[in-house]
Amino acid sequence: MGITAGRKAKRGKSKATPIEAASKPWRWVRMLGPGLITGASDNDPSGIGTFTQIGSQFAYGGLWLPILTTPLMIAVQELCARIALETGRGLGRSLRRKYPDALVGVAIAALLGANTLNLGADLGAIGAAGQLLVGRWVPSLVLVIVASLIILGLQLLGSYSLISSVFKWLTVTLFVYILAAFMTHPNWRDAVTQTFAPHIQLAPAYIAAVVAGLGTTISPYLFFWQASSEVDRLRDRRMLQQAWQFGASNRQLKEMRVDVVVGMVFSQIVAYFIVLAAAGALYHPHGGGVQSAAQAAAALKPAAGPFASVIFSVGIMATGFLAVPILSGSAAYAVKEFRHWRGNMQAKPGVAPYFYAVIVAATAVGVGMNFLHFDTVRALYVTAIVNGLVSPLLLAMILFLGRDKEIMGKRVSSRLSFVVSGFATLLMAAAAAALLLTQFVH
Repeated sequence: MGITAGRKAKRGKSKATPIEAASKPWRWVRMLGPGLITGASDNDPSGIGTFTQIGSQFAYGGLWLPILTTPLMIAVQELCARIALETGRGLGRSLRRKYPDALVGVAIAALLGANTLNLGADLGAIGAAGQLLVGRWVPSLVLVIVASLIILGLQLLGSYSLISSVFKWLTVTLFVYILAAFMTHPNWRDAVTQTFAPHIQLAPAYIAAVVAGLGTTISPYLFFWQASSEVDRLRDRRMLQQAWQFGASNRQLKEMRVDVVVGMVFSQIVAYFIVLAAAGALYHPHGGGVQSAAQAAAALKPAAGPFASVIFSVGIMATGFLAVPILSGSAAYAVKEFRHWRGNMQAKPGVAPYFYAVIVAATAVGVGMNFLHFDTVRALYVTAIVNGLVSPLLLAMILFLGRDKEIMGKRVSSRLSFVVSGFATLLMAAAAAALLLTQFVH
């Protein structure tokens, strides 16, 4: 379907939003929303566990990853947000306009599987972190069940905005990793050298670490969540109909880009210092990496001392409470857009029963995974690897969707956006292929 004449004529001329009408000092703060929340949720327990594992196994050898992924992450999330703002629809609906249903269905099924595995691992991390606070007398499985019921209760009876407003401020504890990194007295010369001139290894463990680092940073659920959050924001501002008719205004795109850049840069700064702190506190030349939540908490001891376990636990639980509803919510958005169901995080369960059924089912399966008594830290790492294997297909589809003039009109991806997002796609595909190849060779 082409762009209408009215859309061409009025593109970029939209009514002032509440943010646009706000005073300038607050405007730059108030425009932060979907991008900041997405960036914060990227440092979920899986992200913390993955980067802690990388630092403990390879010391400074993984510091280059957050530097490399920052522009890639910005380009990918900006593309997803731009598609949503221009079309007024989530990624699932937009993908169906361009690709066969069978292909989109396979991609969404892969997303659903990866999200559920990630959700289960994050719930397990909440339980393990909770045990560090309350002691072994409360089984971690009980804590997992309690956490899942609290999250589901807030989703079914409240709203995601309530969850984020309560828990997102607790992610401030992640800044302790920055302090801890400095207090481990790293060899800054080696750290800077490994950051900008890394020694790339072809060992299977190192390749797996690269795939995990990429997968936990450029994750499929973030693509769908970013797009759906932008659509929900348009709906809240009563601008959804305008997006369908006229597309995105220049001001909307500018605000979105500020939001995305701030969120993604924040995410990767924290990731960098998690690696640095783990390298300084946990790395041993012949060690096998982190094996438990208690060991992971030790990365904070240089800064937090005896309170390391408490701060680590609060941080893991806070990011888990933020990430779990995003994981189940992004899965629900993807499925409902593919199936043309009604529903969003502001709708009540009675209005959108199928949407919330996906959320409940994904959470229930995630809880069920924890009855298998898997290794929590290992599960977080494996989850990141799975995301790294799933991402290339979705990225390739989103990449060419952004260049489709029929769908995107004048908001098609620029050459720079296409090249950077394309590089992210090729890099993740190459890393995934290298990992699979090493499994056959060894």
